[in-house]
Amino acid sequence: MITEEYKQLIEQLSQTALDFSLEILAALAILLIGRFVAKRVSGYIEKLLAKSGKVDRTLQPVIVKITRYGIMIFVIVAVLAQFGVETTSIIAILGAAGLAIGLALQGTMQNIAAGFMLLFLRPFKVGEFVDADGISGTVEEISLFITHMTTIDGLYLSVPNSKLWSATVTNFSRNTKRRTDLAIGIGYGDDIAKAEKVALAVLSGDARLHKDPAPIVLVTGLGESSVDLNIRYWTDSGDYWPALSDNRRAIKEAFDKEGISIPFPQRDLHIVSDIKAKA
Repeated sequence: MITEEYKQLIEQLSQTALDFSLEILAALAILLIGRFVAKRVSGYIEKLLAKSGKVDRTLQPVIVKITRYGIMIFVIVAVLAQFGVETTSIIAILGAAGLAIGLALQGTMQNIAAGFMLLFLRPFKVGEFVDADGISGTVEEISLFITHMTTIDGLYLSVPNSKLWSATVTNFSRNTKRRTDLAIGIGYGDDIAKAEKVALAVLSGDARLHKDPAPIVLVTGLGESSVDLNIRYWTDSGDYWPALSDNRRAIKEAFDKEGISIPFPQRDLHIVSDIKAKA
């Protein structure tokens, strides 16, 4: 026969199970709703930033991710509070966990710190072509850990932020104009003044070249087989490669037309006969 104490124990266990089940359901509801809200809010912010055009594309993905992670942190705290965990305890646990993770993942934390420094000091932005100690490509995205790039031949490149932060970065897209130094050699028997005149005449017909500073031709050296000329001019950064290719071709054709040679390496060989050698 079931005693009164046993009935009370069954009722207490049933009530406890019911309360715990309700807490689990409430925690799951908070987690699912919080995740939905984080996704919707971050998506809305992403669209808003893209539409406004006032926030640089480099910062947009970082702001979206910080928003999503921030909301999820509050959601997790609310879920833990649903099970009776005190807020002070949660903060202490998060602090201890953050310290432990920071010590265990020093390299990862360096990438995060480097990512924030790259975003703050802005040595490069999304869409710019850079070279960082041999790592070159167009910047696609700067995340908290890595920078996504596309190489000049269309390959995907994933670079840790700490590596870019510690490197010397050459930004080919930041400045609006760029100087070109086109090296061409002419023969020692050719007229230097005529070569300068022909080269400048070719450059004057290219509207992409800046008038100030004006194109110039410099004699930079007397080589083993040629007189070395440096044909220097300025263009917009976006016109650098097309203008370089077109003017290199045009100057070569103009020199051929005017009889100005572009010599290849050669050696003069002097043979001393046996008679002269004995004498």
